[in-house]
Amino acid sequence: MKRKLFYLFVLLLVPAVLTAEGPGPVESVDEYRVGSGDVLKINVYENPDLSTTVRVSADDTIRMPLLGRVDVAEMSVSKVAQKLQDLLADGYLVSPQVDVFIEEYRSKNAIILGQVNKPGQYELRGPVTFLEFVSKAGGLTKDVGSTAVIKRDIPSEDGRDRIVIDLDRLIKKGDTSLNLQIQDRDNIYISKADSFYVTGEVAKPNAYQLESGTTVIKAIAKAEGFSDIANKNKVRIIREIDGEKTVLENVSMDEQIQAGDVIVVPESFF
Repeated sequence: MKRKLFYLFVLLLVPAVLTAEGPGPVESVDEYRVGSGDVLKINVYENPDLSTTVRVSADDTIRMPLLGRVDVAEMSVSKVAQKLQDLLADGYLVSPQVDVFIEEYRSKNAIILGQVNKPGQYELRGPVTFLEFVSKAGGLTKDVGSTAVIKRDIPSEDGRDRIVIDLDRLIKKGDTSLNLQIQDRDNIYISKADSFYVTGEVAKPNAYQLESGTTVIKAIAKAEGFSDIANKNKVRIIREIDGEKTVLENVSMDEQIQAGDVIVVPESFF
């Protein structure tokens, strides 16, 4: 219940925070990967004749005074600036300083599926963080799990093409290092929370969200306790083990619950 209330609070809070104060991205615009259609403003310090505004062509190149055609395929803004500095320093200028800015963003897309209110494909106009993208998709549902998986069509600079985000660390503990920048053609999947079931002589038989460290007694508490005729010493768990349903008899109140468990509380006949 606490976890559900917490995520409900986050669903209401995150869009307001993003609107009022910005997303607080951990990756700057410098890490945005340029691509065909982007317009770059290039400033060469103390060399205005070399400063220019160019559009990245369909083959991911730009044309630069003195240098001619320069390949910028899948390069971040900061790496484009560094490459231009290196090329200008190679026989043209002494210790050149180059700044690169995005004048106009091209349209990029990413897909988000799973436990968001409006799954689908959305445009990326400029740098967009994970939390911003979740907000675009209407926020998280009440059944959200603890992880999100980003599958990258184009691997990150560190070579990863599959990234797992711990939602508890990001949202509950505020670890903004996990608030990654979404890239063109990313596929994001938000997991659904694991659940278990409590049936029989309890106040509220139902399915409940599984949280780390849930024991039988905590599960019974989620179901608002035993009924007056419950046999507290004969509680059993129906659990799938190696593809087969197994009945664990007379389980301890400290037994750890697993995803998919069915806790059965029988009636006492005495």
